[in-house]
Amino acid sequence: MRDYLLMLLVTAAVTLLLTGPVRKFAISIGAMPEIRARDVHREPTPRLGGVAMFGGLLAGYLVASHLPHLEEIFAQSSTPRALLSGAALIWLLGVLDDKWGVDSLIKLGGQVIAAGVMAFQGLTILWLPVPGTDGIYLSDGQGTLLTVALIVVTINAVNFVDGLDGLAAGTVGIAATAFFLYGYRLWYGYGIEAAASTTLFSAILAGMCLGFLVHNSHPARIFMGDSGSMLLGLLIAGCAVSVTGEVDPSLLKQSVDGSSGSAAMVPVYIPLLLPLSVIALPVADLVLAVVRRTWNGMSPFAADKGHLHHRLLQLGHSHRRAVLLMYFWSALFSFGIVAFSARGAKSWILYGVAFVCGVGLLLLLQPRYGSGLTLRRKRPEPPTTPSRTPDRRIHANTGPRNG
Repeated sequence: MRDYLLMLLVTAAVTLLLTGPVRKFAISIGAMPEIRARDVHREPTPRLGGVAMFGGLLAGYLVASHLPHLEEIFAQSSTPRALLSGAALIWLLGVLDDKWGVDSLIKLGGQVIAAGVMAFQGLTILWLPVPGTDGIYLSDGQGTLLTVALIVVTINAVNFVDGLDGLAAGTVGIAATAFFLYGYRLWYGYGIEAAASTTLFSAILAGMCLGFLVHNSHPARIFMGDSGSMLLGLLIAGCAVSVTGEVDPSLLKQSVDGSSGSAAMVPVYIPLLLPLSVIALPVADLVLAVVRRTWNGMSPFAADKGHLHHRLLQLGHSHRRAVLLMYFWSALFSFGIVAFSARGAKSWILYGVAFVCGVGLLLLLQPRYGSGLTLRRKRPEPPTTPSRTPDRRIHANTGPRNG
C-alpha cells in the first residue's frame, strides 16, 4: 500500500505543479475560446489542462516502473504499454482540438484508432459474465470490437459530463478510487496477480484527478479541455478492460467466494458491473443527449444545454451544490458495487444503499421547494394607505398658538 500511496502523491504533486505553468502557456497561445451559449461560466477560461494531467501520468508511470514491488508488472504484462500508447494518442488529439478545433467525425475516428492501438497490443475483453454460466469467452474479433466500443463510449461519456467546474475530474477520481479498492482486494487479498495492472493505473488516475482538482474546483482557473476529458475516459475504460481481459473468471469465482448458487456468481459479475456503475451517470447523460438531439432534428454531436448538470442548475442548485450531488451519486453507485462484492451478509448493504438513495432524492428536490419559499417571502406587499396625519415637519418651526 505504501508504494501505491507514494505513486498517487507523486502523480498528484506533478499534476498540481504543472497546471499553473500550463495555464499561463494556454493564455499565451490563445487557447481560451469565447463563451458559448451552453457554457455556465461567465469569463473566458484557458483550456489545455490535459497537458498537466498527462505530465502527471508520465511521472506516475515512471515512478511505478522503478519501485521494486511494481516493476514486475511492466515486465510480465503488456497492459501498461498499451494504456500509455493509447493515452498518448488520445491526448495529442485532444490538444489539437483544444487549440484549433477538430471536426467531430475526425475526433471519433481518432478515438477509434487509439482504442484499436490498445486492443492490438493485447488489451481486450476476453470474456463476459452471462447468467447460468461461468462466463462466455469471446473470439479475438468479438473481443476487439467490444473493447473498441466500450473505450469510445466511455471517452465520450466523460467528455459529455465535463460541463461544470471539477465535475469530470471528481467523478473520474471517485471511479478510480473504487477501481483501486477492488483491484487491490483481488491482488493482495486473494492473490490474483492479473489484477495488478488495474490497481496500478487506477491509483495513477486518482492522483491525476486529485492534483488537477485544486485548480479546477469552482471557480475554475483552468479547464481540462478535450485533452483531459478524453484522456480520463480512456484510462478509466482501460482499467475496466484490464480486469475482464486478464483475470480468469473461474479463478475469480474460486478465490473470492467459495459459496454455491447465485451468490457465487457475484464476484464474476463485478468486473462488468463496476465499470457500468462508474460510468452510469455519464452514459445516461450521453444516451439522453443523443436521443434529445435526434428527436429535435439536430446532429447527435451538436452541443446543447440539456445535460444532467444543466438540469440540476435549472432546478435551483448552485454550481457547487450541483457538482457535489453528482459526486454523491457516482460514489453511491461505485462504492456500493464494491461493498456488495465483499464477503458476508449483503442485505444490510442493499438497505443502506436504498436509504442513501432516499436521502439523495430529498437533497435533489430540496432547492425546488426552497426557491418557492424564497419567492413567497420576497413577494412584494401591497402598498399601504397614505396616512392622514399631518406631516409634523411642516409645523416644526411654529410656536404654540396664543389666545
